[in-house]
Amino acid sequence: MTSRHPTPPLPARHGFAVLALACSLAAATAQPAPAARPAPPTQTLAVPGLAAPAEILLDPWGVPHLYAASRDDLFFVQGFNAARDRLFQIDLWRRRGLGRLAAALGPAFVETDRAARLFLYRGDMAREWAAYGPEAKAIVTRFVAGINAYIDLLAAEPARLPFEFRQFGYAPEKWAPEDVLRIRSHALAGNVYGELWRATLHCRGELAADRWRQALTPPRQLRPPEGLDACVPPEALREYMLATQPVQMPALGSPQAVPQRSSAAPADLVQQAAAAMADRSEGSNAWAIAPGRSATGRPLLAADPHRLQAAPALRYLVHLEAPGYSAIGGGEPAVPGVSMGHNGRIAFGLTVFAADQEDLYVYETRPGAPDEYRYRGGWEKMRLLTERIEVRGAPAQTVTLRFTRHGPVTGREALAQRAYAVRSVWFEPGTAAYMASRGLMRAADHAGFLRGLAAWGTPAVNMVYADTHGDIAWAVGARVPRRPNWDGLMPVPGDGRYEWAGFRPAAELPALRNPAAGWFASANEHNLPAEGPWQAAPLGHDWPSRARHQRLAEVLSANARFSVDDAVRLQSDVLSVPARRVQALLRTPRFSSPAAQAAQRLLTTGWNAQLTAESGAAALFERWWTRHLPPAFRQAVLSPAAAMLLRTSDEDAMLAALENPAAAFGATAAAVPRRDAVLESSLAAAWAELVQRAGPDPARWQWGAVHQAVFPHPLAPGVDAATQARLNVGPFAKAGGRSTVNLSVQDSDTGRHVAGPSLRLVLDVGDWDRSRAINAPGQAGDPASPHYRDLAPLWQKGETVPLLYTRAAVQAAAVQRWVLQPAAPSGAPATPASGAARGR
Repeated sequence: MTSRHPTPPLPARHGFAVLALACSLAAATAQPAPAARPAPPTQTLAVPGLAAPAEILLDPWGVPHLYAASRDDLFFVQGFNAARDRLFQIDLWRRRGLGRLAAALGPAFVETDRAARLFLYRGDMAREWAAYGPEAKAIVTRFVAGINAYIDLLAAEPARLPFEFRQFGYAPEKWAPEDVLRIRSHALAGNVYGELWRATLHCRGELAADRWRQALTPPRQLRPPEGLDACVPPEALREYMLATQPVQMPALGSPQAVPQRSSAAPADLVQQAAAAMADRSEGSNAWAIAPGRSATGRPLLAADPHRLQAAPALRYLVHLEAPGYSAIGGGEPAVPGVSMGHNGRIAFGLTVFAADQEDLYVYETRPGAPDEYRYRGGWEKMRLLTERIEVRGAPAQTVTLRFTRHGPVTGREALAQRAYAVRSVWFEPGTAAYMASRGLMRAADHAGFLRGLAAWGTPAVNMVYADTHGDIAWAVGARVPRRPNWDGLMPVPGDGRYEWAGFRPAAELPALRNPAAGWFASANEHNLPAEGPWQAAPLGHDWPSRARHQRLAEVLSANARFSVDDAVRLQSDVLSVPARRVQALLRTPRFSSPAAQAAQRLLTTGWNAQLTAESGAAALFERWWTRHLPPAFRQAVLSPAAAMLLRTSDEDAMLAALENPAAAFGATAAAVPRRDAVLESSLAAAWAELVQRAGPDPARWQWGAVHQAVFPHPLAPGVDAATQARLNVGPFAKAGGRSTVNLSVQDSDTGRHVAGPSLRLVLDVGDWDRSRAINAPGQAGDPASPHYRDLAPLWQKGETVPLLYTRAAVQAAAVQRWVLQPAAPSGAPATPASGAARGR
């Protein structure tokens, strides 16, 4: 098929030449733009630190396109631009990761700061830099120099200072290159919460109940490790929870942002852990279509990662161009490069892969010497570090951080003479989140893609691939420890019997090239091939529901001429596979409750199992499926103690048990009536909730009226209502649910949308200007910017915007232009905070 746009040239020829960029950029300001659009307004900035002129073009959707004369200048400009658009966000990211929130936001964050410092990378920095390749240190150094250059610009032009700094009265801090690498607690890793839950259940004699909380794939008999005292309190992971939770300002007039050490009961902490685990099932989708099944005759690649949603957006679209570098896509604004997108030759998108990358260790501490723990027949001393936490409006606090040979001490029990620590791949060289993506940005073919992915550390990912040669592929990138004598499903004694034995090499991780089906899709489901080393030694056990993947497979298999528009529609698909299966289940029972009968009619008559915002049946189903059915099911199949303890249910296991009740309700004639009683009572409760919330007439019910999306700003709770309206984006009606491709994780108590796809990419491989994207709620971090919330309405409706790549297309669409000129420093540069002050 002939393209209406030329295929972009290779990166070395893309953009404009070094000589033109360095020698004639200033003259280019006066050159006429294409007739389709007048020349964009241009600002010229003198920026110390640049070696040659550079340019930023902003398109109508807030996507910056960066052009520089060298690699070093390109990443300098990326850092400068990240600060221009997202300075508050990346400064907060850095403060949270380094444990410096209290210095800006006050005493409420001291405990959070202490916890964050426990999870910093504290290993050999030479090995850390080397793990990302020979260019990594130079790239990160230049990226950070660009951030700092923008901070210097604020001193000369204070009007540019973002709103949040002025509102809360603090200033952004300078960065050191090591800050980007040493912060680990932003990355996703697993499965330490699952270990805590299984230990809690085992302690109470209820370990068998875990199959209804999280079914293991492949199935496995749970066996507590030898020597484990399984009664591990929730306090064992309190520091971990504090270190990894999002920042949230205290409510206006409230003295605390997070629970202090003695303010939460153990049961409350267990519930917090359950909520944290639910957040970790946010999921993602990605798929690749081979040329033979594409309407274009070229591959297509789509990706929409899901996370907790907030304003500003978690991710950031950016386009990078310099000799030897060409890439466009999404990443986190505090990390150089992009982690998903394309480089003109290959395209790549990701979903989280449920690898087990963590372990909780339990130690016997020495009587009278609680900082020593038993190890291989002797007593080993913890490593103690004393650090000073600066506190705004209060005296600085001195804290002691404890570490065992396995990792940071996250909890201690003095009376029981026990301590707890988390071992994570985070503490290994080369596991800073997304830092390995540079290898993918430079890859030219499938072999280069695999070489780049071999260095990947965290988060563990399914990386989906397509290229201009017509290949599609999938491979897992992750640092996965070898556990020679245990399975990682429960905590283990820290006395030396359970030690990691290195890591699984890339050759032992699954991969696939050009599948016979002509497509490959990932939705975080268990997707390991039937044969491979992962059968004898599983890579992970805790996998999300297969519902989203089942829907993807259904649609992709049925369409032999898949188009870009088809991909955009599929990303917004809201058909619920569980709802469709439930409809078949609900057609046979005879209920006596009028409310259950009414619910049965609404769900089985005239509803297409689509969770649209306008649907009353969708509102009933989702509230029943997420809030009312799971506890009723647990009460029916578990002991009272286990039913009271657990707060989540494995959706696939629950649905299978409802369809085949003998497995859960007993292999007797009473199984079906017991199952039907659970359906009846929970449907009646859901009906009553909808009547209370939306009125007695189901014809007036709408899922979007119950299911509202808000992109919350982290500091919004600390300001008045009028300012909150400036910072938060929403509310607006949201379609979808946890089981739909257009994923929407809801708060089970309120129905409020809390997580889902913010970034969506659909890449037309080879005809790149036809690619599409959306980044909600918008690209900008400044609440006053037109690009802070402009993409949210489009995102809500499932629409996308062009992701332009060729120089001609970008220049024709540009609405703003910055010319960055080299300038001599006006004085000695400010020095980043000292290691101790940054919590190092």
